[in-house]
Amino acid sequence: MAGGLCSVCAETPALAPVPVGTVPPPHGNAWLASPVGLGRAVAVLLGVVVAVDLFAIWAGVKMYDVTGTLADGGIGDTVRRDADHADSLFAAAGVAQLVALVATMAVYLVWFHRVRINAEVFDPFGHEMGRAWVGWGWFVPVVNFWFPRRIMLNTWDASRPAGTRTSHGLVNAWWAMWIITSAADQTASAAHRAAHTALELQHAAGQRIFSDVTDIVAAVLAALVVLRLNRIQNEKVLRGPVPPGAPVPAAVRDHR
Repeated sequence: MAGGLCSVCAETPALAPVPVGTVPPPHGNAWLASPVGLGRAVAVLLGVVVAVDLFAIWAGVKMYDVTGTLADGGIGDTVRRDADHADSLFAAAGVAQLVALVATMAVYLVWFHRVRINAEVFDPFGHEMGRAWVGWGWFVPVVNFWFPRRIMLNTWDASRPAGTRTSHGLVNAWWAMWIITSAADQTASAAHRAAHTALELQHAAGQRIFSDVTDIVAAVLAALVVLRLNRIQNEKVLRGPVPPGAPVPAAVRDHR
């Protein structure tokens, strides 16, 4: 099962077909496809985000130190060179973070759409929001504070083994940290724009460091959510339409 679902999965177009004469799926036709490759790509990109954030923290510490020196009245060519170097690092870190965020978000949204459609195969009627909100839910003001989490929870619940309950703790921890990171980033950006004195710049640099630390935690939790959902969806497909408690067929066990 390298990089995708096994041959058993390819022969299973849907685990929950809608019988003739019943209400059609509210979100349209759904089909199974492996999220494994996309999920791994998202996890790798989130690792890049963490690496870039670590660089940004280092640049922020440089900025914090040199602005502290300036606030204390430090002068001279050495201080000026240090200030220019810190400013260059700070700017480079900002560009790197933007590029990493855009690349990660693009692949993440493709993965999120894929696991949502898979979840519709598992449970066509267990989703409160249409597919369009899988993407737009992240960008529409106000609703972006809860729509993505709600879609993720619906997808999570539909993907769990039949007859079991799966904790939402990991999803809730990720989402809480995402909200904290978003607020910290907005606060740091506002502080940096409003800073004019060396002391204000030092304060803004400290807030940016805090924002980068929270972003690392959010990225790690996001990677765990992606890999966990990949696994439970893959296991559900491998298990096939088998009643809870029934033995797993040997053909499926051999592909695990």
